[in-house]
Order: sequence, then C-alpha cells, then structure tokens
Amino acid sequence: MQEFLLGKTPDELSALMKELGLPAFTGKQIADWLYKKHAATIDEMTNLSKAARQLLNEKFTVGGSAPLTVQASADGTRKYLFPLAGGQCVETVMIPEADRATLCVSSQAGCRMGCRFCMTARQGFQAQLTAGEIISQFRNVPERDRLTNAVYMGMGEPMDNLDNVLKSLEILTAPWGFGWSPRRITVSSIGVLPALQRFLDESECHLAISLHNPFDGERAELMPMQKAWPLEQVMELIRQYDWTGQRRVSFEYILFDRWNDSPRHAAALAKLLQGLECRVNLIRFHAIPDSPLLPALASHVEKFKNALMGKGIVTTIRASRGEDIMAACGLLSTKEGTKGLGD
Repeated sequence: MQEFLLGKTPDELSALMKELGLPAFTGKQIADWLYKKHAATIDEMTNLSKAARQLLNEKFTVGGSAPLTVQASADGTRKYLFPLAGGQCVETVMIPEADRATLCVSSQAGCRMGCRFCMTARQGFQAQLTAGEIISQFRNVPERDRLTNAVYMGMGEPMDNLDNVLKSLEILTAPWGFGWSPRRITVSSIGVLPALQRFLDESECHLAISLHNPFDGERAELMPMQKAWPLEQVMELIRQYDWTGQRRVSFEYILFDRWNDSPRHAAALAKLLQGLECRVNLIRFHAIPDSPLLPALASHVEKFKNALMGKGIVTTIRASRGEDIMAACGLLSTKEGTKGLGD
C-alpha cells in the first residue's frame, strides 16, 4: 500500500524529499498542494517536475477518500460515510445553520470508552485514524469551502488518539495548512488523563468535557472510565488553566429521565462548576435500541437549565440535529461496516 502524503507537515515532507534525492523545498510545494489547493492527485502538482511526480507516484498517494455514501436529514444535516485504509469506516456529520457550517469529525473507528448511552461505544474499538484520515474528512465533504467551525465530537475519544488529533489540529490551524483560527475548533473528551493535560498545553482549541452526572458513583454506572479518570481529578486539572480569555471550556450534559435530571443533580453540578468561567450544554438523550434509558421530559430540561442559570452558570439547550438519519449526539455507528456498499 502506498504511503499517504496527506497528514504530513512541511518538515516531514521535506525530509521525505531528501530521502528521494529531491530538493527539500519540494516538501513545502507539496504541502501547498495538499492543504491550500486541495490537489487530489500527485499529477495535479504541476510546479513539480515530471520526473519528480513520477518518482512520487511510485511510492506515495495523496491519500484520503471521497465519502462512500451521504444521508440528508429533513433539517439540512448531512451524514457522510468515509472509508479508512484498514477497511473500516467512520461517519462525519455536517451541520448547517444560517451563517455557519460545522463539521463533526471522527477521530477513531469505534471507541473503547464504553459509555453505555452511545452507539459508537457499542461497536467497540476498531482503529485509530491517522492525521491524514482526519484531515480527509475536511477536504472531502462537498461543503469544504464554506465550513466555519469544527467539533471533534464524532466517533471515538480524541484524547485516546492524541498524537494524530494534535497533528490534524496543527494542519488545520498552521499558516501553511488550512489557516483556521483555533477558536473555530472544539475538541471533546470524557476526561482522559494525562492526555487531556497535554492537549491543553499543546493546543489553543476549545475544550468540551462530556460530564453527564456530577456524582462519581452514578457517573461510573454509565461511563466506566470514570473509575480510571475520576471527575474530581479532571476538574482539578481544568481549574489550573485560564478560561477568562478567548479560549473556552464547556461541559456537555445529556439529560436522562429520572437518572440525572433532578434538582439534586442541578445543585451538585452548579457546586462542581462554581467560580469556573464555563458553559453547560444540555443535550436531549437520543434513545438507542435495547436501552432502558429514556430522554428527560422537556419540562425537566427547562427546570434544569433555569436552576443552573440561577447559580450564574451560562447554560444552553442544544438543538437536536440529524436524528432522523442517526446523525445526532450518541448515534454514530459503523458496526455494519460497508456491507452492501457497491453491490
């Protein structure tokens, strides 16, 4: 299998060119074709000599892929199925709004965190995405040129694939790459330590913590990794950083009927976040097959929001998008792989 050029930095590309006996500056030229001009093939890189392109074609390919399928929701959300080099697939979601187009990106095929309210977790862990496979999702959606924001909230736990996630963020934000501001990107995590600290030190992107319950024992019931990385330790780390500037931390809180939607939970959550500059995003649970969990009543969601707001915590109720195509929060899954595709 030929090696991907996509996902490599200019320095890495220059080193490869030296190994091939080509000028080091060829690496910067290739980076420009990959991340600025979005070349799909090496032959499109016309400022490289014909001999250089021929040599590159023998050993490399641009990498990435167009989506295999697309599903369109009644609300305008679109879900794309992308193939990976190892034969697995991931789902990527584009969420349109009036003046925004947000890409919800996957960082793993499957997930090993085991959260019991998530369809991705049910399929187990299958593969780590390379930086090139993460970037391919940005390059190969039809909405590429009008994307305004990105959230690493698709399939997988980003902190469990941190090297490739950080590399993809570098490509997205570097002047030689996509040139995005890191303030356009939010990376989600359940709170994997110590990877979370490394992310906070090495990236300026926003952070979203999947919290879902302020009580350790109850959180562990549905989020087994709470036992390995207790919420108390996660919060202690987060409080060491400055969130009063442009960089934001938010907390995702899925509301389940009679499990985490009571005044007791709201009070405990407010106490946990007291004094921290942050936002809470309340999310309606999207029921998954064969699960005893149910979404909280709309009236309970509103009361929960008001309780937090009353304690001075900025709180929003996130609108559900793409539920009719299984693209909403917690519903992404490629358990069936590519069965039937191309038949």
